[in-house]
Amino acid sequence: MEGQTRGGRGPPEKPLPAAATRSLSSVGAIFILLKSALGAGLLSFPWAFHKAGGVGPAFLVELVSLVFLISGLVILGYAASVSGQATYQGVVHGLCGPTIGKLCEACFIINLLMISVAFFRVIGDQLEKLCDSLLPGGLQPWYATQRFTLPTLSMLVILPLSLPRDIAVQKYTSTLGTLASCYLALVITVQYYLWPHGLVQEPRPSLSPPPWTSVFSVFPTICFGFQCHEAAVSIYCSMRSQSLSHWALVSVLSLLSCCLIYSLTGAYGFLTFGTGVSADILMSYPGDDVAIIVARVLFAVSIVTVYPIVLFLGRSVMQDFWTRSCRGTWRPLVLADPTGPWVRVPLTILWVAVTLAMALFLPDLSEIIGIIGGISSFFIFIFPGLCLICAVGVEPIGPRVKCCLEAWGVISVLLGTFIFGQSTVAAVLELL
Repeated sequence: MEGQTRGGRGPPEKPLPAAATRSLSSVGAIFILLKSALGAGLLSFPWAFHKAGGVGPAFLVELVSLVFLISGLVILGYAASVSGQATYQGVVHGLCGPTIGKLCEACFIINLLMISVAFFRVIGDQLEKLCDSLLPGGLQPWYATQRFTLPTLSMLVILPLSLPRDIAVQKYTSTLGTLASCYLALVITVQYYLWPHGLVQEPRPSLSPPPWTSVFSVFPTICFGFQCHEAAVSIYCSMRSQSLSHWALVSVLSLLSCCLIYSLTGAYGFLTFGTGVSADILMSYPGDDVAIIVARVLFAVSIVTVYPIVLFLGRSVMQDFWTRSCRGTWRPLVLADPTGPWVRVPLTILWVAVTLAMALFLPDLSEIIGIIGGISSFFIFIFPGLCLICAVGVEPIGPRVKCCLEAWGVISVLLGTFIFGQSTVAAVLELL
């Protein structure tokens, strides 16, 4: 079942685009999927553990979330095989119709654009803190400011990494980024036991059970940390082996590894600082600690390696839109291959330039990102649930299995709607 439906019902057969070359191994797919999830959310997990009321409640939320997170990835692989599409938005458009497809594209662009801006902010903060540690004193020189370091890093590193047309190339940098994230988790764990000089212990957290509202309030934060679903379809369609069982194994191994890294970082960061934990755990440690300085460098490297994956996904939406807009007279002249350099390079430069400018010149975006963060529930719960409901309607499946799958799809949609509403209302209340 690859690229077509059976029984003559549902979407017609659609060959995979040229960009979806099957050159990705299983190990490469695991690393790309893992690195897609291990983003800026890693720094906020100790704060999320505090907000949830401790290690036990937060870990319980993680386990419940993993069921739906892994389910969403498996559903997206199944939906991609049914629809024959090689992008997330293409799958939603093919199975759920043009209206839901356009909503998916709009959410896709907004979410990925703001994630890219957040990545630049995180990289800039780590570089600024690193410069403060290496160049102590008063006013920092011009070459240590974000307005110099970020554009330089973008031109020399981020832009070249973002230009390849195939997501499979990211398996090499994703391996490096995953190791950098592992180092951060290891440092936070070791720091708890060694307790280096200059580390101030905050009051111990209360052991009283938190209200249920606190647990639900941290649910979006933890789910956002595991978010890798936007890349799932592109990764699945680039794999050499595309059996559903094989994809399920890749999804389970990726998210369990991600859960281990997040749990170590969240638990030991929370136990170290208690109620005084910062939303950016690295900001809570002394700036002159060598291990923390190395962790800042490696975490910046980790974010640099995941930025091209986000850009690739956002660029795929713009390529699809460009192709649809330029049908007819102009397409044979300049758009014979929508993933060719004449389209891919300008879109890549435009994406980097826009997100860099937003990160440098707009005011603090933390509250706005908090509101838009609820959009991630669409990609983890709502769209996969809708795709599952539509996919089982075009496949010859037994009535009992079909009923169970449709029920699971409805549960996913309802849960995603609840998380989106709860997180959006909470972010609006914080703004007020």
